[in-house]
Formats: sequence, structure tokens, C-alpha cells
Amino acid sequence: MTKTQPWWQTPCQPLDTTAMAQARTRQQQLTKPAGSLGQLEGLAIQLAALQGRERPSLDHVAITIFAGDHGVVEEGISAYPQAVTGQMLRNFVGGGAAISVLARQLQASLEVVDLGTVGPHLELPGVRHLHLGAGTANFARQPAMTEGQLQAALQAGRDSALRAAEQGAQLFIGGEMGIGNTTAAAALASVLLGCAAIELSGPGTGLDHAGVRHKAEVIERALRLHDLRAEDPLQALACVGGFEIAALAGAYLGCAQAGIAVLVDGFICSVAALLAVRLNPQCRAWLLFAHQGAEPGHKALLAALQAEPLLALGLRLGEGSGAALAVPLLRLACALHGQMATFAEAAVAGRPA
Repeated sequence: MTKTQPWWQTPCQPLDTTAMAQARTRQQQLTKPAGSLGQLEGLAIQLAALQGRERPSLDHVAITIFAGDHGVVEEGISAYPQAVTGQMLRNFVGGGAAISVLARQLQASLEVVDLGTVGPHLELPGVRHLHLGAGTANFARQPAMTEGQLQAALQAGRDSALRAAEQGAQLFIGGEMGIGNTTAAAALASVLLGCAAIELSGPGTGLDHAGVRHKAEVIERALRLHDLRAEDPLQALACVGGFEIAALAGAYLGCAQAGIAVLVDGFICSVAALLAVRLNPQCRAWLLFAHQGAEPGHKALLAALQAEPLLALGLRLGEGSGAALAVPLLRLACALHGQMATFAEAAVAGRPA
């Protein structure tokens, strides 16, 4: 009997090479020295290839925040209590969180997906509660997720991408919320990059130097327990990952398969992006990278992904906030590409043929 191919291995949408060539030709004809707009020129050409249009636009942006708690918080790796995850869900839909403000300013849609939090059973208006569990298990002692939870979290991300496609989204931003998730992300990055945990562990929500060392020690102990290999990213995700990290990876894969460009946020989202690329390398072409954050492991992740981030503002908030901040740059890149006059239109002498 032939084994069924998992959904994440389904081919991603191909780039439109015709639109890419047309956009590149247009860039060469605009009233400016070639290359003078730097990364903005390449972004416009890349978006043309992703959208299948010589002149791309980013009027419809979809933002989804995935939330989940982490059992590894039992090991004292966070400066904040787990109750904050559920409290922030209220803040997201109440409009008071940073990403809520940014979504309003961008006129972007904002979806909040609760994959599984500790504490009281939440049923908040405006939140999709999936109840995969009361957070993950403590991965310092046992695998973080069951196989069923892993598959459900990946599918939750894919479902979000499909909803974005149905709404006509031209750009997808995934954000995350979950006390303890920088520890899970650093553990995954350590496996995928083959780096020591201390090289990738940072302050997260505000740990001091001793706290960061303790976080790295917890991660190293967990990695010895599970004996993980970079060649098996799904096993690593199940053993030391988080619901929201799995959902982000599923969303990125779903977007690439549906033909939606993705703007990747910071450290945790970049770990999810690397996971997605390891699961299906074709999705890499659909990923843009917003910024290099303050977490020490982020630079190594961006290097592994061969990514050129747009911003470097020392951000470490999460929530998709850094990606949202970069949207105006992308929109301006599209506006410059689509609205600048050519040499011929402006009757300006161009470069000799």
C-alpha cells in the first residue's frame, strides 16, 4: 500500500517568471539610477513574481496571532507567570496590544487563535479557541506534544492560511504569544542549527544573565533526554516545540501552497520558518523577513535561511509586531515601482542602450 503524502509536502505555488521579468524590466526604465533604491527594488520584483503581476500591491494584509502555553515554564525559565498568556488574549481582541494598534494603523485583519492555554477554560469573543491541551507538557521531562496535538497544531496554521486566501490576502503575518516560547524556540533552533543552547538563548521577557544560563541548561538537559537530530524536524518540534510554533510553520507552508506571500517576524517566527523550509524547501521562495531582533539566536537563523531582514530596531516583543512595522516599507516599495515615471514617460534622458 502506498503511504499517503503529508499535506505539507504538497508542492508550493510556482513563481510567475513572466511577471518577474516584466517587473525587472520596468525597474530598469524608472527615472532613477539602477539599484539606487537598494532592497526596495528587489522586493518589488519579488512581490511581482509572487503575485503574478508586473505592478504588485499590498492592500490586503492578514495577521494571525497563535497563542499557546508551555509546560517547561515549570523549570523557572520565564520572568513572567503563565497567566499572562490568557490575559494577553483579552488584550489582543480588546485592541490594547501592540499588534492590535499596528493592525488598525495598517487596516489589516487580525485573527487570534488560542491553541491551548493553562488556567481557566477561556471562551473569549473574537478568539478561536482550539483547546489542544492546557499548554504543552514540560519538555525537560517528556515530549512537549503528542502526535495528535502536533498534527492538530500544524493543521490550525494551515487553516488560518486558507482563511486568509479566502479573504483575498496579499500578505500574511504570523505572530505568537506564549510565556516560555523563547525557550522552546531556542531548543528547536539548537537542534536545527546544530548550535549549543547557550549561543541561542536570550533574555526573552527579561531574564538576567543567571536566568539566561539557567534557560540554556534546561534546554541542554532536554536535548540529551530526547536525543534529537536536525534530519527529523518533526520529531524535534514534537519533543521541544510549542503549539504556536507548530501553527506558525503550518501557516507558512499553507500560504506558500495557496500562493500568499509571508512576512516573517522575529526569533520565534524565524524558527518556525526554518522548520517550514526543512519540511518543504519550496516554501522558502514565499518568505520575506521583516527584521533582525534582539534575541541572540536570531542572526544565526536568518543566516541559515539566507534572509535579508528589512529592519534592525532591537525588537523582541513578538506578536508579529516587527513584521507589521515593516509593512509600510513593502507598500512603499510597491508604490515606487508602480507609480514612478519611466524615462520615456518623463522625457528624461536615460542610460544609453
